Formats: sequence, C-alpha cells, structure tokens
Amino acid sequence: MKKISRHFAVYVTIILLLFAGTVFGQKSKASFSKKAQTSSEMNVFIEKLISKMTLEEKIGQMNQIAGDDAVTGPVNPSSSKGEDLRKGYIGSILNMDGAAKTRQLQKIVVEESRLGIPLIIGFDVIHGYKTIFPIPLAEAASWDLDIIQRSARIAATEASAVGICWTFAPMVDIARDARWGRIAEGAGEDPFYGAKVAKARVQGFQGNDLRSNTSIAACAKHFAGYGAAEGGLDYNSSDIPERTLREFYLPPFKAAAEAKAATFMNAFNNLNGIPATINELLVKQILKNEWNFKGFIVSDYNSIAELIAHGVAANKKDAAELAANAKCDMDMDSHSYRNELVNLVKEGKVSMAIINEAVKRILTVKYELGLFENPYKYCDETREKTALLKPESIAAARDGAKRSIVLLKNENQVLPLNKQIKNLAVIGPLADNRKEMLGCWFAKGDAKNVVTVLQGIKSAVSQNTTVYYAKGCEINAKKDENFSEALEIASKADAVVMVVGEPGEWTGEAHSLTDIGLPGNQLELIKAIHKTGKPMIVLLANGRPLTIEWLANNVPAIVETWFLGTEAGNAIADVLFGDYNPSGKLTVSFPYNVGQEPLYYNHQNSGRPKKGDQLDIYRINYMDSPTEALYPFGFGLSYTSFNYSNIKLDKPQMSMNDKIRVSVNITNTGKVAGEEVVQLYLHDVVATVSRPVKELKGFKKISLQPGEMKEVNFDISVEDLKYYNHKMKWSTDPGEFQLFIGGNSRDLLQTSFMLTEK
Repeated sequence: MKKISRHFAVYVTIILLLFAGTVFGQKSKASFSKKAQTSSEMNVFIEKLISKMTLEEKIGQMNQIAGDDAVTGPVNPSSSKGEDLRKGYIGSILNMDGAAKTRQLQKIVVEESRLGIPLIIGFDVIHGYKTIFPIPLAEAASWDLDIIQRSARIAATEASAVGICWTFAPMVDIARDARWGRIAEGAGEDPFYGAKVAKARVQGFQGNDLRSNTSIAACAKHFAGYGAAEGGLDYNSSDIPERTLREFYLPPFKAAAEAKAATFMNAFNNLNGIPATINELLVKQILKNEWNFKGFIVSDYNSIAELIAHGVAANKKDAAELAANAKCDMDMDSHSYRNELVNLVKEGKVSMAIINEAVKRILTVKYELGLFENPYKYCDETREKTALLKPESIAAARDGAKRSIVLLKNENQVLPLNKQIKNLAVIGPLADNRKEMLGCWFAKGDAKNVVTVLQGIKSAVSQNTTVYYAKGCEINAKKDENFSEALEIASKADAVVMVVGEPGEWTGEAHSLTDIGLPGNQLELIKAIHKTGKPMIVLLANGRPLTIEWLANNVPAIVETWFLGTEAGNAIADVLFGDYNPSGKLTVSFPYNVGQEPLYYNHQNSGRPKKGDQLDIYRINYMDSPTEALYPFGFGLSYTSFNYSNIKLDKPQMSMNDKIRVSVNITNTGKVAGEEVVQLYLHDVVATVSRPVKELKGFKKISLQPGEMKEVNFDISVEDLKYYNHKMKWSTDPGEFQLFIGGNSRDLLQTSFMLTEK
C-alpha cells in the first residue's frame, strides 16, 4: 500500500510539473508575475528588463527582418533567422503569418534566447486579411465612420488569429494627385475628413483594449508628405511649405496619435530636401515633442539604407547613424542597425540614451499588447480555423461595399434596373473577373472567394431574365480587338451593363501613371456598344479618379464601384437593382483630363480668380480645358433627390469665446428613401495669409423617407476658424467668414457671419 502511495505521489508530482511547465511556458522569460495594470508597474518592468540587456540585445529589438509569406519591397540578404532569434538580435518580423509558423518563431525567442523577449509580428493588413473589404479610398466614400471602424475591427480579428499582432495601416497620407497609385490606400484629399477616418481606423484595429487577443497595433503611415510626391511619381521628392504641411498633410497623423496609434512609419520621400526617415522636424519636434507620441516609429521597407541613394549618407553606417539620431526606433529590413549600431555606440556617434529610448518604446508596445504575459496569444490554431471568412464578416463586407459605391450620373433614371428585365447584356473585361475586385494590398484575400459582378447580377435578377455575357476586350490590350461577340449580345438586350476600369495591380505602391484614362481598348468598346442605342450603364472598377469626360457626356448612367473586395458582385447588384439606394460621395476630385492634376477643391484663391464659365485670358484658366473638376469632392447622386433650404444662423456674429449654430433644412423630394451626406464648408474672407476658397469643417449623414424634411445643425467654434498665420502661430482673426452647406463642395447654399474680439 505504501508502495502504491509512493508511486501515486510520484505520478502526481510529474503531472503537476508537466502542468506547471505548460502553464509557465506560455510566458516569456521576461514575463511579469502578475497582470500589471498601471503605467508605473509597466515602466518598472521595462526599465528592469532594459538594465539586463546587452548592447547587442538592445539593438536587436530595433531590428526588423522580413519573412517570405509576402513580398512588399526589395529582397535583402538576411542573417540566419534561427541564429539571430536565439541571440535576441531580432525584435520584429514582417511578412510572416499563420498560427503554427508564428508560434514556432515565438517559441525560439521566448524559450531559447537569453531574455526571452517576444517578437512583434507585422503584416500589411490594409483593407481586410482574409475577408477583403473595399479599398480604403472606396470605403472612405461611404462617409460612414462606423462602417470604416467596423471593417478594421474585423480585419484585426482575422489577422490576430494567424499570429499577426501589428498592421502597417492605416495609410493616412493626404493625396491630391490621381497619378499616384497609393491614392487608393488613403481617404482622399481633405485633411478634416482624413483625420476622422484615421481615428476610426486606428480604433478599429486596436479596439477598446490593446491587450485583447483580437486587437492588433496600428501604424499610421507614411510620416509625412508622401502623398505630395512631385508628378504623382511614387517615392519622388515632396516640397511642402511648413504651413501647408501642418494644415493639410499632418492633421490625419495628429488624429492617429491622439487615438493612441501604437506605432508610426516613416515615409520614403524626402521632404524639402531631407528624407522623412531622418527628418528631425517630423519625428523629433512634431511627433515626439509637440504631440507627445509614446509609441515607436519604424522606417519604411529598406528606407534607412536608401539614404545612400538619397545622397545624404555614404554607406549603411552613415545611414544608421543619421536614422538613429533622428529617433527612428526600428529599422525595417535594411540590416543597417543590426550591422552598424553597435560600433556607432562604441564610437560615441549614437548615444546609449537614444538606444535605450528606442528600446523602451518598442518594449512598451509589446507590453501593451500583452506579449510578455502570453507571447503565444496570437498563435491560436484553433481560433485560426474559425475566425476567417465568418458569415457575419462576409455580410459586413457586403454592407460596407454597397455603401462605398458612388452614383456619378443617372440620366432619365436609367437606374435602378428592374429585376424582371427580360434580356440583360453584361459586357467588359472586369465583369467576370475575381482577382481585380480585390484591388491592391489584399493580404491573404483569395480570388476564389470573390463574387464577380456577373455572379452578383445573375443572383439578383428574376428567373425569367436572360443574362448574356461577353468579355468584349482585355483590360489593357496593346492591339486592336474584335468586339463582334459583345455587339451581338448587346443587340439582343434591353439594357447593357459595361464593367470596365483598371487592373487592381495598377494601384498601390510603385504604380504611378501618366495616363489615367481607361486602359487598352475599353473606351473604344464602350463607344461601339453605345452606337447600338441600347440603354447603357457603365460600372467603373478602379483605385483612383479616372478621366472619363466622354462617358460623362455620352453615357446615361455611370457608377463608381471601385475595387470592393470579397462581396463586390453582390454589393454592386444591390445598388444596380435598387435593393440599396447609393449614398456614397467622392473624397477625391475627378478631373476632365490628367493635365489638371494635382486637383483638389480646397485650393487657395488667386489674385485673378475665374469668374463664371466665360474664358478670360487674363484670369486663372486653361485655354483648352475647364479648371474645375468633372466630379468634385463630396459629389454623389442618389435614386432620390434632396432639396436644401432655409440656411440660417442663430446669430450674426460670434466672439472668440463663443459658438455659433447654423441650421439647414433637407427634404427628400423623390419617391424613395435615401441617405444624404450634408457637408459644411467655411472660408476666411480676409486673413494674414491667403486661405483656401473653402474648407470642410463638418458633415452629417442622414436618412430621409420620401417627402420627409429634417433640420440639420452644426455648431462652429473658434477652433474651426484657426489656421497658421503669417507668423506661423495657430490662431484666427476677427472678420467675416463665409459659410456653405450642401451635398458636395460645388453645389452649396451660402451665408456669412462675423467673428469679433469680444
């Protein structure tokens, strides 16, 4: 009996030891003993950890290497991942996903390195991970911040299940030039709206608690001025006066910082001659001092080494010295910090204080993500099997996609189509195309999960409808093509839906264009079908404004559908057949021609402004083109109509410590319910520097039943009137302010008020 008891005790002891090993194996060697809640406890933990680190281990935290699950930049020769992981010489890995794979990497650093500091694993989760939502430019057209935040939340939930705890999003660059491919990744041309979207995306990715296993760290990029690349040419220089930088390009970044984005990313471009990666005005002064940003900043892919090509560094050692002293905390895959920083510190060219600050920032984000408590929290293979492409996520993708669609033209109410239509022709290279609907930066989205436009239409129409389909032409053919099949089915149809646009891969990074018209023979195909006289609807699938003047002048219905992601076809069908009344509004101006670029609504006035439509050679005019946009910022039609009336102020003037309220009546004058984005703009009539002709300062999205009228109110404070004056002071001046309200930046009601000193 004693023998049995002894054996039983040994057995129990072994079980307990195994259990303890399993439990405690979930924590890194550097883990804390309890779930710390206060910043002081966190600081004590991190300072203690830093005190144990060698110089090489500290610099290891500042070193990020690339995996091979995605290619997002030039391939650099890397050191042995296994060897460097075991030495604690790698702090982060990007382009690696999968719960099992990322768990294996974490296991090496946590259990085999001296201090067991977990990795932060990053991936470009831009508009969805597996469930793909509309590209950011499209989603911004919804003017629905809840929808935008929701898609980021779902993306984070999916990504966090496959080992990813850091996304390189949101991209919050203001983009005024449609030639720049990365315009697809942001919210458009307006800083006020861009700031609102930046905040929503950060909150979506990070959730209410960064420690949640469904939250991932956001990264506001690219800091800053990247969207102002000269000629719309990606990676090119940007020349931006400080006033313009602060008023137009920085507000979305400031909003991201205020929303507590965990990280920022440097931009590739040089800004006023100084590469953003080492631009001390941006990082030292504005981000870390003025905004008191507590997270860390990472270089863009290889951008530290690219300081050599910029002509400001002779070699990687110079580049590492410049970047570290400019307080770039982490090197994305150039290996400059990994190979050069130790010697730079020993030579006194980079101080230990700078190294310690960078390491503290990086460790703080890891701590806030809960990685020290459980480094495997994002590596859950069970959750990975159930978190992706959930039915509710797909439903949200469809909902967000239909709200992102913008109706540009609907002459004689061609739309919505009747589901009982007898014969319908669907024509175009993007009509039955899955891959292009994903757009750019679609993470691990799979074309096989995409609903095409043709599929969406076939699912929506009645059983008595015959849907004919012809590709018509290639997306970008370099030679003449035969349109006979397309013409044949058009002749049989009661209406024709043309699905045209650009390849998804033509947008995003490194995809600048000098011709932003429909590529290949697509316009010729449209013209040929147009000659049949059949009612025509053109659907545009694209990631930037296109030059579509011929379509605007000749085609009765034009729908901007963008690249809508997984549920593209169903969302488009919802709009085509009236199951959803389109409510999207443009956040970028559509030009008549590429020669107008960069084009944006909030330009400054000229001493010789244009007056009316008449050409006056001594005023601001093109001799061969309009100066205004074909479709302006804020523009978008509905299947109903809205009347704006009775704009009024609660008083004619306001003081510096006061507010003024403006109201306007909006009436649905059509026959169906609809949503309208009511937009408020301001103009400072006389200031110390020339001010934009109008600036967006408020918007509200409302829903109205047929015949219903609502009063919409906006409160204006002095903060809404401030700007950087002639002395670069953030202030405003007494005087007259013009106020505009309408459904887009062009068609507006107007009033004015006075700002007084007292």
